[in-house]
Amino acid sequence: MDNIAPEQARAALEAADRARLLVAGEVGLPRGYWWAMAAGWLLMGVLGTVLPPWSAGIATAGFGVGHSVLASRLLDGRRRTDGLRVSAAVAGRRVPLVVIGMLLGLVGVTVLAALALHADGAGHAGIWAAVLVAAVVGFGGPEILRVLRRWARA
Repeated sequence: MDNIAPEQARAALEAADRARLLVAGEVGLPRGYWWAMAAGWLLMGVLGTVLPPWSAGIATAGFGVGHSVLASRLLDGRRRTDGLRVSAAVAGRRVPLVVIGMLLGLVGVTVLAALALHADGAGHAGIWAAVLVAAVVGFGGPEILRVLRRWARA
């Protein structure tokens, strides 16, 4: 190892850094998680519209518990695929905070959309707001998380 030129060492270090960044870019939640979340979001919109408030509240609490059980295994972002499991140091410790913040933001968007649709006179405003956010979650969840992780440097 004594006869390695500085340029070769620099190139090797840059290649290792690029590979680490590539692997870190793969950190996230599986696509199925996002579609399950979208289906649950839509179900909550429908149940919130058709059920009495007390039972819709119980259904929402049940959805929250179910989500927390599922997400507790996946939320660190280290198990996005079966082919890759990265260390916590590569995944970053802020991924759960970013996901929770994203979900809270989506709840806010749902409420604001429902209020705007209701004010406009739309029937079943809660369902339409849930459809909107469910589509965003299902189709764009991984991409939104990737952008938020970059912004939060997580």
